[in-house]
Amino acid sequence: MTLKRRDFITLLGGAAVWPLAARAQQGGPMRRVGALMPGSETDMEEQSRVTGFQQGLAKTGWTKGHNVQIDYRWGALDTDRTRAFAIELVGLRPDVLFAGNTTALAALHRATRSIPIVFALVTDPIGGGFVASLARPGGNVTGFMSVEPPVAGKWVQLLKEITPGMRHAAFLFNPEAAPYAGEYFRFAETVAASIAVELIAAPVHDAMEIDGAFAALAPKPNDGLIVLPDAFTRLHRQQIIAVAARHHLPAIYADRSYATDGGLISYGGEAPELNYRNAASYVDRILRGEKPSDLPVQFPTKFELVINLKTAKALGVTISRDMLLIADEVIE
Repeated sequence: MTLKRRDFITLLGGAAVWPLAARAQQGGPMRRVGALMPGSETDMEEQSRVTGFQQGLAKTGWTKGHNVQIDYRWGALDTDRTRAFAIELVGLRPDVLFAGNTTALAALHRATRSIPIVFALVTDPIGGGFVASLARPGGNVTGFMSVEPPVAGKWVQLLKEITPGMRHAAFLFNPEAAPYAGEYFRFAETVAASIAVELIAAPVHDAMEIDGAFAALAPKPNDGLIVLPDAFTRLHRQQIIAVAARHHLPAIYADRSYATDGGLISYGGEAPELNYRNAASYVDRILRGEKPSDLPVQFPTKFELVINLKTAKALGVTISRDMLLIADEVIE
């Protein structure tokens, strides 16, 4: 049973809200959008994001196959494949490009500095060299962030509150899918040091390394796990959750889908499909003549805490009443 603590307020991101009738295309040429997706076309989560993106476009008057053509390409978590598809999409000369995460954005940004690019689920656009600032991006890139690096410190604090005796915490990430990992690690490490917790980097390059990474860490009863959000960890979340459970390791994640799938706790911004839907509003504004350099990068203004009480009981972790009261959702 899932108990909602309070309504989740979706991020509007400052996009202008205009009457749909006034926004709908009244004839005119077919517009073209090239979308580079990070995962596999058969992944149900990826399809839910596509649905969110297309719903966002439809809300602003753009219907696939009617007044806009959307060319999707799927990177399948392969860097070379993603780069090749980025070049292919740029060659189609679309009006706007859409990047589904940091890896996709990096490939598209490398392929063009002139075609407008709107991104979703990017965590550090300034550090990645994609925008000059959040308020005035400059160049041809803007979009919607998922989380910012300082939130990594909050992950450490929450994990420590759940596991007061925690002395070590592993920081799991995929180096290729999360080139921004270093910035998050630094914020997490600073907070960890202040509460006597040693943070240990745990990079994994493929699914076969996940089990080995846990074994190498030799987790003890007072250890914990932080899973950095990236396309790799999202794709393999079931395996990560299962291995954490097998090692009786309390873990925190950035995406609520981990908690609903059996992870202990999640703390992060809006659901990925909502991030995609909001990003569609910027695609709309660019199609109507605005420049990406003038559209500020948007980031979540509300974060959601989700606790899986069933998992907590299985791990022997006691969640305080105070934490349960501030949780947005408790899964029992």
